[in-house]
Amino acid sequence: MTLRFDVLIIGSGLAGQAAALRLARSRKVALISKRTLEDSASSWAQGGIAAVLDNRDSIEAHIRDTITAGAFLNDARATRFVIENGRRAVDWLIEQGVPFTRDEGGYHLAREGGHSARRVIHVADTTGLAVQNTLTSLIRRQPNITVLENHIAVDLITGEKLGLDEQRCHGAYVLDSVSGEVLTLGARNTLIAAGGAGKVYLYTTNPDTSTGDGIAMAWRAGCRVANMEFIQFHPTCLYHPQAKSFLISEAVRGEGGRLLLPDGSRFMPRHDPRGELAPRDVVARAIDFEMKKRGLDCVYLDISHKPADFLAEHFPNILARCLELGIDITRQAIPVVPAAHYTCGGVVSDLRARTDIAGLYVAGEASCTGLHGANRLASNSLLECLVFAEAAASDILQQPAGNLPPLPAWDASRVSDPDEEIVIAHNWDELRRFMWDYVGIVRTTKRLQRAQNRIRLLAREIDEFYSHFRVSHDLIELRNLVVTADLIIRCALRRHESRGLHFSRNYPETLPSARNTVVRRRPRRGPQD
Repeated sequence: MTLRFDVLIIGSGLAGQAAALRLARSRKVALISKRTLEDSASSWAQGGIAAVLDNRDSIEAHIRDTITAGAFLNDARATRFVIENGRRAVDWLIEQGVPFTRDEGGYHLAREGGHSARRVIHVADTTGLAVQNTLTSLIRRQPNITVLENHIAVDLITGEKLGLDEQRCHGAYVLDSVSGEVLTLGARNTLIAAGGAGKVYLYTTNPDTSTGDGIAMAWRAGCRVANMEFIQFHPTCLYHPQAKSFLISEAVRGEGGRLLLPDGSRFMPRHDPRGELAPRDVVARAIDFEMKKRGLDCVYLDISHKPADFLAEHFPNILARCLELGIDITRQAIPVVPAAHYTCGGVVSDLRARTDIAGLYVAGEASCTGLHGANRLASNSLLECLVFAEAAASDILQQPAGNLPPLPAWDASRVSDPDEEIVIAHNWDELRRFMWDYVGIVRTTKRLQRAQNRIRLLAREIDEFYSHFRVSHDLIELRNLVVTADLIIRCALRRHESRGLHFSRNYPETLPSARNTVVRRRPRRGPQD
């Protein structure tokens, strides 16, 4: 089946939904969701949105904090562009009906690690969910938006793949995960908003949908990808056998939470003068160091010195979830470990969210705008989603109308049903385990080379499997994860220094000049490469 739209948006998190709502006033939009609109990494965000909303704060201070956290690798123009548009982005969400938490002076602003002021507007400790639910209700009522849930993009359709003498995106092949049919979705403009790649690691705070799909597709199409070595490990993921990927928000430390060893002693002041308010990379490495040095399964985050009603008001979700597991945070410390949290690198884009391929845009965690540098400052991610969703929509609305070339249907005539799907499960498990062991918080060249050798073997197996059998949801995700893991390793091997989130024992010093790690693969011809 072939369907045609003005704009195709791959991914239904905050960036995808915000762009869709802005475009739907005058464009016919298709919005692709791997599961339902409610299932995205954006909805898991607890902290909030960082923006200058207080007269005691300033644009310059937010920029300074962002660049300091980013280890001075940030792009100055992109950083200023995002932060100067912060208030407008938040005002837009308020206009859509997002019920941000208030206090006596207006909206309550939290302070998080790496910030020099209170500037994080939030909805208690479920900001992402509240924002997502608000926009989802608007999306479902918008007649110009066709929502395709339980659909996953297989690959982009480019002029190169169609054998045309052009470098342009014309849509994508998309698998209906329920029926098994691969649809051909044509569009003059396509926005990748498919999120990051946290599931490439064994332990992550991300949902199962974070498999690097957008990054891998853009890479295969010929886009530049940059700074993939900078994977942010959130310092405080709940450590409990019954808890899967449950994040303990940065705001807990921002409101006075203390990190403790099992004997009740603090350790962060020994690692950084900012203590628990140091940026995430510093805190994650400190926890990793203490756990390995002492043979610990976890450390502890204690906020029990705060009044119970304060915790119930500011952290109701964390309080309730911990109580379900027998942990009363009003009286007990929370067991925590670091976990893969955010992909700071991604598909290179400009300030209009354009990639190297005409008609192809990117926004959100799949992008590398230059805002985050070598480490994302807490709560800058949802802000980036909003600002670049608007930038992409504005640029798309200025583009002249054009006709699509003939788009071939997906050819499944030469493939058969898979005979050993257990291969997918085994490869998935192997990939995530060696990425955790060899490409984690602390790296060595030897570990990275071992991981690269394993990746090459896995890639060959998966390419062979992909060439001979019908595509499935799991196979598509595994194929994308292997590509994304390879990009992380390639970039890590190229960086001969320690900077931000990339810490190498072989190169522990930081070089005087901060440079991006940029890689590119030329696309191959053929409708289904």
